[in-house]
Amino acid sequence: MEKDEIHLRRLPATAPWGQHADSEFHGVDFLPEDLSEAPEETGMKVNKKYSCLPAEEKGIHIINIRAIEDIGYDQHESTLLNSLSKNPDADCKYGLYFRDGKRKVDYILVYHYKRSSAGKTLARRAQQNDACVRSTKQDQPLPGKGVQLEMGESEPHMDYHEDDKRFRREEYEGNLVEAGLELERDEDTKIHGIGFVKIHAPWNVLCREAEFLKLKMPTKKMYQINQTHGLLKKINSVIQKITEPIQPKVAEHKPQTVKRLSYPFSREKQHLFDLSDKDTFFDSKTRSTIVYEILKRTTCTKAKYSMGITSLLANGVYSAAYPLHDGDYEGENVEPNDRKLLCEEWASYGVFYKYQPIDLVRKYFGEKIGLYFAWLGVYTQMLIPASIVGIIVFLYGCATVDENIPSMEMCDQRNNITMCPLCDKTCSYWKMSSACATARASHLFDNPATVFFSVFMALWAATFMEHWKRKQMRLNYRWDLTGFEEEEDHPRAEYEAKVLEKSLRKEHKHKETDKEKLTWKDRFPAYLTNFVGIIFMVGLTFAIVFGVIIYRISTAAALAISSTPSGRSSVRVTVTATAVIINLVVIIILDEVYGCIARWLTQIEVPKTDKNFEERLIFKAFLLKFVNAYTPIFYVAFFKGRFVGRPGDYVYIFHSFRMEECAPGGCLMELCIQLSIIMLGKQLIQNNLFEIGIPKMKKFIRYLKLKRRRSLDHEEHMKKKQRYEVDYNLEPFAGLTPEYMEMIIQFGFVTLFVASFPLAPLFALLNNIIEIRLDAKKFVTELRRPVAVRAKDIGIWYNILRGIGKLAVIINAFVISFTSDFIPRLVYLYMYSENGTMHGFVNHTLSSFNVSDFQAGTAPNDPLDLGYEVQICRYKDYREPPWSENKYDISKDFWAVLAARLAFVIVFQNLVMFMSEFVDWIIPDIPKDISQQIHKEKVLMVEVFMREEQGKLQMLETWNDKDKKKGENCNNHSPRLSRSCSGSLSSCHSYPLDV
Repeated sequence: MEKDEIHLRRLPATAPWGQHADSEFHGVDFLPEDLSEAPEETGMKVNKKYSCLPAEEKGIHIINIRAIEDIGYDQHESTLLNSLSKNPDADCKYGLYFRDGKRKVDYILVYHYKRSSAGKTLARRAQQNDACVRSTKQDQPLPGKGVQLEMGESEPHMDYHEDDKRFRREEYEGNLVEAGLELERDEDTKIHGIGFVKIHAPWNVLCREAEFLKLKMPTKKMYQINQTHGLLKKINSVIQKITEPIQPKVAEHKPQTVKRLSYPFSREKQHLFDLSDKDTFFDSKTRSTIVYEILKRTTCTKAKYSMGITSLLANGVYSAAYPLHDGDYEGENVEPNDRKLLCEEWASYGVFYKYQPIDLVRKYFGEKIGLYFAWLGVYTQMLIPASIVGIIVFLYGCATVDENIPSMEMCDQRNNITMCPLCDKTCSYWKMSSACATARASHLFDNPATVFFSVFMALWAATFMEHWKRKQMRLNYRWDLTGFEEEEDHPRAEYEAKVLEKSLRKEHKHKETDKEKLTWKDRFPAYLTNFVGIIFMVGLTFAIVFGVIIYRISTAAALAISSTPSGRSSVRVTVTATAVIINLVVIIILDEVYGCIARWLTQIEVPKTDKNFEERLIFKAFLLKFVNAYTPIFYVAFFKGRFVGRPGDYVYIFHSFRMEECAPGGCLMELCIQLSIIMLGKQLIQNNLFEIGIPKMKKFIRYLKLKRRRSLDHEEHMKKKQRYEVDYNLEPFAGLTPEYMEMIIQFGFVTLFVASFPLAPLFALLNNIIEIRLDAKKFVTELRRPVAVRAKDIGIWYNILRGIGKLAVIINAFVISFTSDFIPRLVYLYMYSENGTMHGFVNHTLSSFNVSDFQAGTAPNDPLDLGYEVQICRYKDYREPPWSENKYDISKDFWAVLAARLAFVIVFQNLVMFMSEFVDWIIPDIPKDISQQIHKEKVLMVEVFMREEQGKLQMLETWNDKDKKKGENCNNHSPRLSRSCSGSLSSCHSYPLDV
């Protein structure tokens, strides 16, 4: 048996099948159309490029087969394979390695193929009963091969599309082999009709690609990291001891005192790097990144146009492509791996109080995802002081509510202020004291402390941005990204297809062959569609908000007709609550719709690279979702109650609906309700329930489908799945845009209208504590492993954050000035108050109206509803009284308050902007210790190369001295000896020195 095994694995490279190695399919071997006429040695075909044995042995690396059952073989081969397959899954660690158990699987390609149900049964029979294999195998078709069968009449032929996909796969995989990758195919899986191509990158390919990608790798040189001294050292040690219980128990999170010097990998300078363990020098993240770069670069040219891996996936040639997770994360006897460690120390709700192991996240998922979670962690930490200050402001409002003179005056029934009707005919006069609860609640959020809190949050936003820049620089230093510049990415498949289509049109017309590119003229229809589409979506959002306004007005009028006093008293609360819930539902639905529309609009633009595509998609999605989320809030903050008119001359919509008025205490309380419900509802429903529920539902549906398939094959069901089969059933990674988007929208809720809702940072903090662990669990357990992407910053999201921070200053200035009563109170206090107090403020803000001036048909149907006849009613506005010469005209008090409001906006905006810029200027972007370490690395790197050059020069001088001495010795002897010695004056050789 051992002889057979050796004979099988070491077929000579000069075997008859070797002549096919350079065929037009680049090394993908084909079996003869008729197996019965094939020579015996063609039963197994192996490409020379697959070899993994030493060069002197030139044996077989991989048996180039689609599945064992697809090949006819004789009795001793059957016995051999049967003996080798006693526990093949354990040898390859259940799919993490090739069948030889030595070469690691770096990437997986998945494809669909059509296959008869009998194939699986015979595949199992081949492993159990090798005596009947030969007779049954010759009656079965090869997957994707047009083999003639004795019973072929009952087997349908593959259609043209399946053959075309198979030919493309064969060519593409052959090109991958030409690029140096090693492949192994597996169609004998538990998932019927699914084939897997396992890809392994050998050492020489990893070195070559690492040099192309300029990957910084650790060298042998180690240096001491500068440590703090004196008082700072003691403070740091105390902080470390205090925070030790909340530190994750991972090696990567421990503070480092030494660091390896990193340098872009070079094959000529391999002696600089620590290659003591070549298996771990390139970790799994780096290996998958390298393979993915090769997959993107390699093309399939037999199609109508050149197709890379993205095109092949889009056209269904392959159904999926992904790197493997490191192993299982739960279960008994699970080997320790990074995924299991992340699940225990990061992706668990039980460790919500701990810091994130960001370095381990980066090691497993790459820099781009690591930066997202690092940013989310910094943002969450910064919400802690904002939440504390917000709680203090809220408690201050609670403590001073009983001392607030305006709300006390509104609640005092002795004032006997009669207010004008809120609607025509059906609404009657009402007492201002009935709005006491609203007035008291408004003070909780509309008090002098909210102005301070708005200034604080503007400075908080600036500090957060500066803190993140410093944190980002620390991570760049730790992750060896200093000096990293993103190179231009490969053109997208859709872009190449459009360029080729344009080239073919021009070539057909003008016979030109110059390289084409898409210009603005080519994209003009897409740009026009984008402009019209975005304008239409924004208009749709405004229309929906307008519809909700009509609902509020009509519902308020309908409820006012209610015969019960309780129904009439709760009109405002009922209308506000139901309208906000409608807004919330519409926002959640339109968010999903706008996300799909933004993607479609970006696709028709045909951006050149993935980075351009992502940036344009982010801009469109953010614009649409921003308008969708904040339009109802903007309406309440700045438009509601501004264009109402006055009694006797109200503004009507459609000549029948009166515009809404603010409550007697102002619109700030309603703005607070609107903001809180939309913010909390979006976070609870969209961010949490959707993120948990939808993946679980999809996973359950896939489970039901697989269970239905497995019920036909109990024996297959009992087999343990391979790693790539398990990962195939996970959700594909859809990018970080949705994750960033929900946090950016939340950042807007926290900063833009924080003057009306000081508790917003607290609710954002509570949400983010859950969000971090929810996202972590999703990445570790629910999603396929993403391809690691190098990045040194968060990209366009930083600019969006800065823009929101600047906009927040302006919006909060207008909220304080125009929405709250802060400015009217100051004007009254310093210009109109007789005793320097707020007594009389409510009366000062109310104007008078003579009920005899009502328009015909608008007076209340029941004027005696309060039990007495009303002659003068009050309404909130600054207008002249009915006994004035210019009755109901705008009074001078209005212009004084308006001037004060505009002045406050200008002063507040400029003051806070200046303070924010001062914070930006005073805090350096790069921490001092990091800049010193980066400088130290450069100096050490120069020293390393100088030492190497000096070593080379010394060796050159030594060789030259030896040659000179040998020449002198030759000159002192006979001429014949001199001639023989002259040949020894050869060029010296320099050898690189080990550092």
